This record gives sequence, structure tokens and C-alpha cells, in this order.
Amino acid sequence: MIVAHSVEKLDCDRRPYKVILDDGSALATRSVVISSGAQYNKPHIANLAKFEGRGVYYGATFMESQLCGEDDVIVIGGGNSAGQAAVYMSQASRKVYMLVRSGNLSTTMSRYLIQRIEENPSIEVHYDTHITAMDGEDHLERVTWQNKKTGETSVRPIRHVFIMTGASPRTDWLKGCVAMDDKGFILTGRDMDVASGQTKVWQLSRPPYMLETSLPGVFAVGDVRAGNVKRVASAVGEGSIAIHLVHRVLAEP
Repeated sequence: MIVAHSVEKLDCDRRPYKVILDDGSALATRSVVISSGAQYNKPHIANLAKFEGRGVYYGATFMESQLCGEDDVIVIGGGNSAGQAAVYMSQASRKVYMLVRSGNLSTTMSRYLIQRIEENPSIEVHYDTHITAMDGEDHLERVTWQNKKTGETSVRPIRHVFIMTGASPRTDWLKGCVAMDDKGFILTGRDMDVASGQTKVWQLSRPPYMLETSLPGVFAVGDVRAGNVKRVASAVGEGSIAIHLVHRVLAEP
């Protein structure tokens, strides 16, 4: 059965669980697979949506590197994902401008990545800097950035911007039901053993199945799950595994 409604919350006090829909109705179920994903953290830039997929990207893979050719590119962010993107894109691009809102990388990035960036002549890091404008017709053509300390602005003919500022999981509707990490991503399987600051979250005598949350019979797959690699192929694979495990749960006495 396919139901065209959004989910408001999960009533998880007892099994069968109840999935509460936006019209107030409830679906009783013995098992749930959560694949609500995560929302990219997007900077507040005018015209950002206009250039998504047309010069603005949220992943730095082989496909995007081929689109960029030898053009100059911008990477926004100061975490490990941004550092990895900058190093990767520097292999094909002429120059990588890395824009970091804070004044350093030491508190947000692994030391080995910082060293690789500092030793790479193709990467130019701008601290305390953010993009203030994006311009172009059908594709991104120009970017304006500003140093928030000095107020100095720079306009560059940049056609490719990689936004690597993390993502926020869509888990507000699950609070109080499943164990999560400090960023709100759902803990599954063995990851629950190291749930910091939480009491024992798994209550059954059997160990949790792979991808099973702290709520027996409830599974999490894709970007919403802590430890997921944030790739479509990975999410599809996890979904297939979860369905197999759902059948195991339904066969339990």
C-alpha cells in the first residue's frame, strides 16, 4: 500500500508502533524502515538555488571533476569533507580557492588534511571569508566573496562552487524514540555500544541487527544513519539489506 502523506511522528511506546501522519491518522506496524535522509546545510546566498546543478555542487566526485575541467573552483567549508574535496579537485583544477568562515582549520579538520592543504600550491585558503553573491545566466559565471574582518571583497570568474558544510538529519519526528549521536543522526547496530552520554539503549537479549536502531524492529538506512557514507549506491544497498532484516524481525515470536 502506498500512502501519499508526510509523517508527523512515531508513537513508539509499544508494539505495534504507530506512524502518525499529517492528517492525524495512524498506521500500526511491527517494523519501520527510516530513510528520511538529511538536508544539506546551505549558506545564505542570493541565487544559490538558481545555480544548484549549474555550477553549485554538494559533492566532489569524479563526475563533478570532469565538469570542471581545468577551471578554477571554490570549496566552501572547514571540515574534513571540505578538505578532502579541495585536495581531490586540486588534481584536475588549475586553482582551488578554499573559503573558511572561521579563522583556522585546526579545530574542525584532521591534521593530516591540513598539512596536505598547506603543502599544495594549487590550494589557496581564505579564512574569515564567505560568498556574498553569485551571478550568471544559465550557469554560474561569477562569484563575489568578502573577508568579514577586513571587509575586502573580491570578484572572480568562477563557474564551479562546492559547498561542503555538512548536513542535518531529518530526525525531529523521532526524538525520544531512537538513540542518536550528538548531531542527530540515528545510531544503528554496534554503534549503539558507544553511544556517549546515554544509558544502555538496547533492551532485548539478542544483539541488534545491522542497521537496526535502539527500537527493536525499526531500521535506519541512507543519509539519516550515523556512519553512512552519503552516497546513493550505499543508501540503495542499505535499503535492500534492511528489507531482508525486516523479514527476520517479522519471523520472530
